[in-house]
Amino acid sequence: MTQRLSFSTAVMLTVPPLLWAGNAVVGRVMADSVPPITLNFLRWALAFVFLLPLASWVLARGSGLWTHWKRFAVLGLLGVGCYNSLQYLALKTSTAVNVTLIAASMPVWMLATGALFFGQRVTARQIAGAALSIVGVLVVISRGNWDALAQVRLVPGDVYVLIATAAWSVYSWLLAPRDDDPPAIRADWAAFLMAQVVMGTAWSGLFTAAEWSLVDVQIKWSWSVAAALVYVAVGPAILAYRYWGLGVQRAGANVAAFFSNLTPLFAAVLSAAFIGETPHVYHALAFVLIVGGIVVSSRK
Repeated sequence: MTQRLSFSTAVMLTVPPLLWAGNAVVGRVMADSVPPITLNFLRWALAFVFLLPLASWVLARGSGLWTHWKRFAVLGLLGVGCYNSLQYLALKTSTAVNVTLIAASMPVWMLATGALFFGQRVTARQIAGAALSIVGVLVVISRGNWDALAQVRLVPGDVYVLIATAAWSVYSWLLAPRDDDPPAIRADWAAFLMAQVVMGTAWSGLFTAAEWSLVDVQIKWSWSVAAALVYVAVGPAILAYRYWGLGVQRAGANVAAFFSNLTPLFAAVLSAAFIGETPHVYHALAFVLIVGGIVVSSRK
C-alpha cells in the first residue's frame, strides 16, 4: 500500500543513503588495505561491541533471540553477511560507474520482490517514480553525457552488486513486524539490530575464514584504517540500519527503496568535499529527478 510521506520519515530515509555514500568512498579507499570480506567482518564485529552497552541482554537465553534464531539468521545473512561483503568485493573487480549503475536498480528489485513474494500491488505511480529515480541516477553516472553509458562493460564484480541488491530488497521486506517476533526485541531498535548483528557476524566470520583460506590476503594496518573501521561500524552500520529499519516500518519498503537512489548523488557531493571534484549542473538535475521519483511514488 502506498503511503504519504511525513517530513520526519523523509529525513529518516535520507540519512542512510548519506552514510552509505560515505561507506562506498571509504570502501574504495581501503580496497588495497583490507580484504573485502574481512572488511565487512571487522565492521560488524565492531558494531557488535558498540551495541553491547545498549542491548547486551539480547544474548541471554530467555531474550527470544535463540527461540527465533531462524528469522534472525536469515536477516543477518541478507543484511549483514551478504550485502556489504558483496559490495566491498565488487569494488575490487568492478568500476565505481558499473557498481552505481547496477545498484540503481534497487526500486525495481523492491517492487518486484513485493509483488512476487509479499502480495503487494505495484501501482502506475510507483513505476513512474522508479523510472524518474533511475533516470536521475543515470544523469549522475553519465555526468550529463549519455554517450558515456554506451561504454559501460559488465565484469564479474557487477554480478556481485546485482546479487547484493536483490538480497537487500528481500531483507528490507522481511523487516516488516511479525506477530511471532519477540516483543521485547521488536520494541527496542538496538536489540532488534543486535539480534541481526549476532547472526550476521557469525555468517561474516564464516565468509572471512573462507577468504583467508582460499586467497592470499593481508591487512595493512594504520591509523587511517582504524578510523575508517570505526566510521563504517558506527555510521553506515548502526545509525544507517537504525534509520532505515524505522523508515521502512513507517513508509513501507517500496517507498523506502527510492531513497536508496540518493546514494550516488551523495557520493558525488562527498567526492567534491574530500577529493576536490567540483559539483556540476547535472548534479542538481539528478537531485530533482530522484526526489521527483520519491514524491511521485509515495503519493496516494
